[in-house]
Amino acid sequence: MAEAGDRRWPLPLLVALCIARFWLMPLPSSFWLDETASIFVARYGAQHLSLAIAAPPAWHSWYYPLIRWQASMLGYSEIATRLISVVAMGAFLVLFARLAARLIRPEAAWFAVFACLALPGLNYQAANARPYAVGMCVFAAALLFLIRWLDSGRWAGGLLFAAAAASVVYVHLLFWPSCLVFLLYAAARLARCETPVSWRRAVVVFSLYGVLAVPVFLETLGLLREAGAHVIAPLPLWAQFFRSLELTLVVTCGLGAWLLAHARSWPAVTGKVSRSALVLAGAWWLCQPVLLFAFSRVTGDGVFVPRYLQLALPGAALAATAAAALFIPPGSWNRLAIVMAFGALALGGNWRTLWPRHHNSDWRAAALAVNQIERNSAMPVICPSPFIEARPPAWHGDYPLPGFLYSHLDVYPIQAKPNLFPFETSPQAELLAVTLARETLAPAHHFLIYGWEPQVHFWRDWFALRPEFAGWRQRRVGPFADVDVIVFER
Repeated sequence: MAEAGDRRWPLPLLVALCIARFWLMPLPSSFWLDETASIFVARYGAQHLSLAIAAPPAWHSWYYPLIRWQASMLGYSEIATRLISVVAMGAFLVLFARLAARLIRPEAAWFAVFACLALPGLNYQAANARPYAVGMCVFAAALLFLIRWLDSGRWAGGLLFAAAAASVVYVHLLFWPSCLVFLLYAAARLARCETPVSWRRAVVVFSLYGVLAVPVFLETLGLLREAGAHVIAPLPLWAQFFRSLELTLVVTCGLGAWLLAHARSWPAVTGKVSRSALVLAGAWWLCQPVLLFAFSRVTGDGVFVPRYLQLALPGAALAATAAAALFIPPGSWNRLAIVMAFGALALGGNWRTLWPRHHNSDWRAAALAVNQIERNSAMPVICPSPFIEARPPAWHGDYPLPGFLYSHLDVYPIQAKPNLFPFETSPQAELLAVTLARETLAPAHHFLIYGWEPQVHFWRDWFALRPEFAGWRQRRVGPFADVDVIVFER
């Protein structure tokens, strides 16, 4: 144990280094599209008329008042807006370490933390101005309250768990599959007589939890019935499902620990992980991807989207820690936690760039480029909406701004009055484009198209085939990752 203690001092430094590289250094980069939507909802409120066609229940999340409250002090800059997620994920790591210590081994906490930090999806959410980090934090707190209640049997603990567990779906509607984790773990403890809580008392507490959460579950059912109108993901394939499970981490930790145990002749580990703890780890790992995959395949509405699955990532880290715990003796956990930390930094540090982007989008730089062009030579701007909801009849040629369908124009304004186009082509959109080409664009001798890259390329090709622009040349401004600016000139 002295050896383990001697190797404990680098661990907080390695956590700080991981947080600095994975979470803090991407903070100044441009918002991506959904982050601009977060700011729009925080600024104008969930009751703004333009949100009526954009999955209204989703905007009732408790996350957006937090953003608005923070902005009242710090503003809506990239760093300030993302700070809530950084703080929430930091609190989550503390809670997760305590969960790993309680469920796996007291000395396994550092290893479990670095297993989390080895997952790019989890680090992504720490610097993301979206509800996911807050949801992970609340979910981990609810699990900790559940364990404490099942350990003590006190009513106060049960009430605290019910309130925290219900809060999870108030942060994000599509976290509903993971709510099954609470029920499965409690049932495992009760079935194995590992708690002073009686079945009757458990039914009362879980009924209270259901009553508190039922308004959100009803909203979720309504939203799932129209999921296809708000999600552009195709139906998931089995290969995508298996990739979502982060099997590389789980298998590497289990197999690596087994190989080390044999190579170093470690003694057999005593005190195996309890079955109820394995139920919790397995359920946390699998419920979210399994249920969203099944829902997508059965209904035909693709909600198997990486960001909706990432509440399961800590479950994968906990499963990886449990697999390693089968072979790692008490005195070796800190050494292997250091190895895990260096592995996470080496593989996930994106060391080819000093200041990594948070997301593969640069709306900020693209808007600055448009404004620079406008200062030098004013020209018409075509701006397709990057939101799938921008379809007739919700979208129309005189769509009013500010509006959700063009949230990025509110966060990163452009100087010109944009000509607003829908998310995808339609007879109405092409009629608008024909009229615009004849009456505005051709007489102007130049114009530009600004927006999400696939849409910009579609309309570039469409206008290039028009007789009004025969002989015109095109030039691309940028690059701005998946955002594009194309200039047409006579």
